[in-house]
Amino acid sequence: MQYRSGCPIASALDIVGDKWSLLLLRSMVVGATSYSDFLAAPERISTNILSERLDRLEEAGIIVQVHRRRGSRRGAYALTEKGAALIPALQELARWGETHLPDRWAAPDRFYAARVEDFANNSGRASGRQEPGAP
Repeated sequence: MQYRSGCPIASALDIVGDKWSLLLLRSMVVGATSYSDFLAAPERISTNILSERLDRLEEAGIIVQVHRRRGSRRGAYALTEKGAALIPALQELARWGETHLPDRWAAPDRFYAARVEDFANNSGRASGRQEPGAP
């Protein structure tokens, strides 16, 4: 990964600072795991952008692909421990939006109830290895 500078904010934005990556992570926090789940989000991401963002997040160790279907490039996706560490930042960004932007819908309770620890079991898969029987 090439970073613009040594600034931690700029470097984080190099990974998740586009208009889609945080929305994909938000969807995963509330239960999305499949390519079709992400396509069903209200923001209407195009398939080529979705594919590129999933690949980028996987390359950065933010998500991992599990349960790849035979003969398919796609399977289910899970947050890694590194990706789950972004949950508090996502929650605070949502709170800010609900407070300061009029007429926005509120995030579901399960979004705010999510904790980093809820995704800790995915950290062993961060290398991209598929574990037999892994969800």
